[in-house]
Amino acid sequence: MPRIDLDKIPLRTGSSYPAPHDEAMIGRRQQRLGDAAGLTQFGANLVRLAPGAMSSLRHWHERQDEFLVVTEGALTLVDDNGETPLVPGDCCAFPAGDPNGHHILNTSDIEGAFVVIGTRTDRETGWYSDLDLKVEVEGGKMRFLRRDGGALAES
Repeated sequence: MPRIDLDKIPLRTGSSYPAPHDEAMIGRRQQRLGDAAGLTQFGANLVRLAPGAMSSLRHWHERQDEFLVVTEGALTLVDDNGETPLVPGDCCAFPAGDPNGHHILNTSDIEGAFVVIGTRTDRETGWYSDLDLKVEVEGGKMRFLRRDGGALAES
């Protein structure tokens, strides 16, 4: 049946970011809607942000498009242009290769949520606008590096 039962999709918490950047994701939960439905060409996730939480570190993708629509609460888009308030029904698009680093914040006192849809590619490089950090993804494996490709310092 095409209808997706959200109650049957696990809530994922935590982060794939290396320490100490993983701590920034406290208060973010997501459900992988596309995976639950067997989609393979693009990902679709429902992301819930507690008050004070953020969706991700501010980033952009070389090869993958992203699109999101706010479904609950009052959220804030932060990108190279500044801060933009978002409410249910607002949509944002981030074309592949556009170096406008972005993320979503919940600065309100109630939970907010959005659905994000993105291209799936065999390889990807993501850049983190505010950090000396990038991620290379190949074959489902993530490798975090410094912007120049050097190893991250051990903590």
